[in-house]
Amino acid sequence: MATKVRPIPKPTKPRHFIRQWRKYRRLTQEQLADRIDATSGAISQLENGIINYTQPTLEALAYALNCEPGDLLTRDPNLDGAIIDLMRLIRQKDAAATVMALLNALPDRTGTEG
Repeated sequence: MATKVRPIPKPTKPRHFIRQWRKYRRLTQEQLADRIDATSGAISQLENGIINYTQPTLEALAYALNCEPGDLLTRDPNLDGAIIDLMRLIRQKDAAATVMALLNALPDRTGTEG
């Protein structure tokens, strides 16, 4: 009796937000590839789950996309990217004054402005 050949399973949906972060930063695959010394084909394969990332690649991508490696794995920037960027700004030296100036410049929506 012949042994049945099992088909190779298709890759599962990528479990990261690399494509979303790239688009959030308004970069093409080519531009991101140039930033991390890779090919646009490698970026495409990574985004589509054809190949997996390595820790060094993840760190290079995070640096190129101005986020943390963990952000690429757990956060969709379209949902909370602005908050992540604001939190990162607050952690930077002398950023508290910048953030306060930004907040003070926002219009008062409480109805108490007089």
